[in-house]
Amino acid sequence: MVLPLSRLRYVTVEGCIGVGKTTLTHLLSKTLGAKTVLEVVEENPFLADFYKDQQAHAFKTQMFFLLSRFKQQETLQQRDLFDGVVVSDYLFAKDRIFAELTLSPSEMALYDQIFRALHDRMRNPDLVVYLHAPMDVILERIARRGRSFEKDIDRGYLESLVEAYGRFFAAYDEAPVLMIDTADLNFPVRHGDLDVVLEALGRFPRASGEDARRQRLTVTGRPPTTPPVTTKPQQQSLL
Repeated sequence: MVLPLSRLRYVTVEGCIGVGKTTLTHLLSKTLGAKTVLEVVEENPFLADFYKDQQAHAFKTQMFFLLSRFKQQETLQQRDLFDGVVVSDYLFAKDRIFAELTLSPSEMALYDQIFRALHDRMRNPDLVVYLHAPMDVILERIARRGRSFEKDIDRGYLESLVEAYGRFFAAYDEAPVLMIDTADLNFPVRHGDLDVVLEALGRFPRASGEDARRQRLTVTGRPPTTPPVTTKPQQQSLL
């Protein structure tokens, strides 16, 4: 398989909590010989309290994430982004998904001013790999990994988050998006499942410039075939 390393220098893996972002990021980085960039979730000192009382701790939790992600991305752009391939387990622009769900109107107004100023300084990825899965699968994976600060996550919050991710990527047009249903994929156990992603990476995106940013490819299941790649809003499924 010939992977398009000359075109894909900066890849981000995205999706709701528990869909397998970090696992796939590590596997892609190893396969592509890329630098791995991970968001600093467990370093957020407010996160455990946020899951217990969102209203009381939302703003400081969100600002910690926003500023830590910005600092990490700024350092990456200055030093590493143009030297080899980079695979990251988050997209900077997605920070706003969480803010819209949890912040009050006054907090959101302040957040938006800061977010827009920082976002304008970020480089867009060459490709976003967006992972999604049914709610029961997400809950099972969260329980299996056993992070202490996630034990109080409310199912209703997760359902809202899944819906918000769907809306965000339906409208996202800053980079091509490879959408993957991970319900039947188990990257840590079945290493062959990674081939589904690699096959798609090998032929997507096909266009460049404005057309590339509007491209979508949806991958479902494990047997790879070769469906047509389309531009937004039409989507093709890999069955």
